[in-house]
Amino acid sequence: MLTKLTLTVEKKVIEKAKSYAKETGRSLSELVENYLATITEEKNPSDLSPKLKKLVGSVQLPEDFDESKERLSAIEKKHS
Repeated sequence: MLTKLTLTVEKKVIEKAKSYAKETGRSLSELVENYLATITEEKNPSDLSPKLKKLVGSVQLPEDFDESKERLSAIEKKHS
């Protein structure tokens, strides 16, 4: 069942997203739906591909590593 959703998003982000959707042959609704499905999906380590399973645990992060801070920093760099 489809349900309409109203979002408030920065104009520049919408323009870039529409352009990306057009370039990839998808609709903006499809991109948003796929993103929401991805972030709400329960992760199970057994669902990982064999190549990715080999990488799990191979990277040692510093004790003071702040994933949220690093993610925010990467997003800010990408959109500046």
